[in-house]
Amino acid sequence: MPYDTTYIVIPAHEEERSVGAVVAGLYELPHVRVIVVDDASRDNTAVEARRAGAEVISLCTRLGAWRATQAGMRRALFLGAKRVATVDADGQHTPKSVGILLEEAAKGKSDVVIGADLARGSAFRMLAWRLHRKFSGLALRDLTSGLRAYNAKALRLLAGRSATSYLYQDVGILLLLQRDGLSIVEIPVKMERRDDGHSRIFGTWASVLRYMVYTMIIGITKRNH
Repeated sequence: MPYDTTYIVIPAHEEERSVGAVVAGLYELPHVRVIVVDDASRDNTAVEARRAGAEVISLCTRLGAWRATQAGMRRALFLGAKRVATVDADGQHTPKSVGILLEEAAKGKSDVVIGADLARGSAFRMLAWRLHRKFSGLALRDLTSGLRAYNAKALRLLAGRSATSYLYQDVGILLLLQRDGLSIVEIPVKMERRDDGHSRIFGTWASVLRYMVYTMIIGITKRNH
C-alpha cells in the first residue's frame, strides 16, 4: 500500500441511503482507504458500506459519533496510518471538498486541517458557534465541522484515553489538541445538504439543549486561561 495512503474514517448510524454513495465517491480520490464505523445501526448501513468497498467496523452498542470515530482512528493506527480524515456519512462532504482538504493536509504545514463552510450555518447554528467561541476561547469559526484531517501526532493523541471522555468532535477535542500545542487551520470548502434524515445534534430541541449545555461546560472548564 502506498506510503501516502490517507485513511478516511466515517462514523455512521442508520445511514443506509447515503453511505454507499459517500464511500464510492471517496474512492475516486487517489491513495485513500475508507473505514466505516457502523454505530449499532438497525438498518443496512454496514451492508451498503461494505458493498461500496469500505472496511466496516460494526459496534454492538451505540457509542455516538465521536467515540465511533475514535474506534475508526484506532483501527487506522493499527493499520499503520500516518494521516486520517473524518467525513460524515450523510453526503454533506463531497469528494471535491475532501480532495481539497487532503491536498492542504499533505503540505504538512499544520497538524489538523478543518474544512469550514460558514454559509451552511443557520441563525441558530451561528449563535451556537459564537457562544462556544466565547466560552472556550477558541478562535476557529466552524466549530462543528466533521470534515477534518489529522496527522500522525494528532491521531495518536485523539486515539488515546484522554480523548475518550468527550461526546462530540468539536470544542472538547479542539481544546485537547490546542492544549498539547498542535496547530489547527481552517480552509474554506463547499458542503451540501444532507442526502437524507436530519442532524443528530440539531435534530430536536432536547438534543440541542443537551449539546449546548455540555459544550459550554467543556468550554469553560477546559479552556486555557
